[in-house]
Amino acid sequence: MIAAGVLAGSIPASAGDPLPAKTPAQVLELLASHQVQSFSGTVEQSSELGLPELPAAGKPTGPASAGGAASVIELLSGDHTARIYVDGKDNARLQVVDQLAERDVIHHGNDVWFYSSKDNSAAHLALPAHAGDTARPDDGRGMHAMPTPGELARKLLAKVEPTTAVTVGPDVAVAGRAAYNLVLEPRTDATLVGRVAVAVDGKSGMPLSVQVTARGADKPAFRSGFTSLSLDAPDPSLFTFAPPPGSTVKEIQVPDKSHLPASFHEPGMAITPEQFFAQMAANGHPSVTGKSWDAVVGLPAQASSGSPAETLLRDPLLSQAAVVVPGGHLLSTALLNVLIMDDGRIFAGMVPPERLQAVAAGAQ
Repeated sequence: MIAAGVLAGSIPASAGDPLPAKTPAQVLELLASHQVQSFSGTVEQSSELGLPELPAAGKPTGPASAGGAASVIELLSGDHTARIYVDGKDNARLQVVDQLAERDVIHHGNDVWFYSSKDNSAAHLALPAHAGDTARPDDGRGMHAMPTPGELARKLLAKVEPTTAVTVGPDVAVAGRAAYNLVLEPRTDATLVGRVAVAVDGKSGMPLSVQVTARGADKPAFRSGFTSLSLDAPDPSLFTFAPPPGSTVKEIQVPDKSHLPASFHEPGMAITPEQFFAQMAANGHPSVTGKSWDAVVGLPAQASSGSPAETLLRDPLLSQAAVVVPGGHLLSTALLNVLIMDDGRIFAGMVPPERLQAVAAGAQ
């Protein structure tokens, strides 16, 4: 059992070297003001979301198909390890190490490369000059790869009041660094999330670890944290990439999210509907019902044969995980539910299935 005060990959801090006492507001301020721009380390992610054991079938999950349903399910299942390197706003590399392959995302200046050693495929994205911080790969935003503790913490901590009770638990140690243990508890019962714990580095304020526990559970369903960390600048050569001989290379366009409502981008979930739908909803017009923890994202039905609903139901992995419910199919996990209606509409949120069905009934 992992209690609220102990984070994944962490141990209780040494009693002989306690951090200065801080209130929740002071720890939030420390986190918001951290200025770490260069670091490298290893991140481990563990998920016990209650998904069925899925066979290694379906389409390849190389960079060209990154963000597909099978790729998302894979990243939300079992254990994953990633190496991350960041140097300023324009240099970042994320290496997700699978059992028999490796996936890389490299950001250098205005170039972003995606590479999978599984099928020796690469994809290149040229960022517009005005992209600025909106496309920083170290955030994990716009990249369908394993999210970092920093990305998760930002999504969970934004606008925590008045929807969230915030406390500070006993100090912990993560990757050998003493950290404050910030504990978040939703003030509503209309969410699957019971508790979130974020380890905040006591010196730098950098988020080191995140765990999310489902309501009524005694251990976290999702954990992500550093197991090693250096705040020194990484070797510059890590941010250069050339496609290996024989690899296939695809040029991809910058996703246009200008049509999404502002609330669709609001943080408040560790595994957001935005991450799940980012590519499938590229031509859709999502709606958002509710706010923060009980938000439900809805996609309208589309007439095209390649609609998001058909994409989900035709995926061999998801077809085994989804169960038949009145009016459609339900993909259910400990922290996220997705309702795929027979009429082509899709609803998702960190809420019980009954709320998805109620929103679906009211949105007809």
